[in-house]
Amino acid sequence: MTHDSLNIIRHEHRALSAMLRSIMLLLHGHRRHGTLPDFDALQAMLFYVDEFPEKLHHPKESRLLFPKLRGRSVQTDAVLDQLDRDHAHGERAIRELEHALLGFRTMSGTVQCEMRRDKFEQLMRHYADFYLAHMRVEETEILPLAESVLDAGEWAELDAAFLTNRDPLAGHEADEAYKPLFRMIVGALQDHGNVGSVLEAFAGAALPVYPPNR
Repeated sequence: MTHDSLNIIRHEHRALSAMLRSIMLLLHGHRRHGTLPDFDALQAMLFYVDEFPEKLHHPKESRLLFPKLRGRSVQTDAVLDQLDRDHAHGERAIRELEHALLGFRTMSGTVQCEMRRDKFEQLMRHYADFYLAHMRVEETEILPLAESVLDAGEWAELDAAFLTNRDPLAGHEADEAYKPLFRMIVGALQDHGNVGSVLEAFAGAALPVYPPNR
C-alpha cells in the first residue's frame, strides 16, 4: 500500500536535492567563467529552501513522523535523535548561508570579492552535502521502518498533515504570492543551459511554467 505522506516526503526530498545541486552547478559555472552569479536568483533559491524544506517539511518530520517511531529500538532512537539535531542545525545553517550571500553580494565590487565568494561556496557545499546525506538516512532507514510498523490511524494522521504541503517544485501549483519567486528561480535555471533539466530530473516533475507577464 502506498501512503500520500510517504510520496510527498520523497517528492519533496527530490525537489530539495535538485535545488541544492542546481545551486552548486550555477556557482561552479560562474566560477569557471570568472563571472558573478545572479544574486537575486541565488537569494530566491535560498529563500525557497528556507520557506519550504526548512519551515514546512523538516518540522513535520520531527513533530509528527519521528515520535511515532521512537521506543522501538535503541538504534532507531539514536538515528532519530541525530536527524532531529540535523533539522535544528539546518535552521541555523540557512541563516549563515543567507548572511554569507549578502556579504558576497555587498562586497562583490571590492577586493574582498573572491574571499567572500570562497566563503559562500564553502558554506553552500557543506550545506548541500549535509542535507543530501541526511535525506539518504531518512530514505534508507526511517521511511522503510515507517512503512513496516505504522498502523492505519497513524498513516491517516500523517497523510492529512503532509497533504497540506504545497511545494511548487514537488508538483504543486504555486500560490499567487510565490509565483514571482518561482518565475525568477526557473528563469535563472533555464538561462543557465542544462541546469533546468537537472532540476526537472531530480524533482520528478516538470518545472513550473509561468507566462512572462503573469
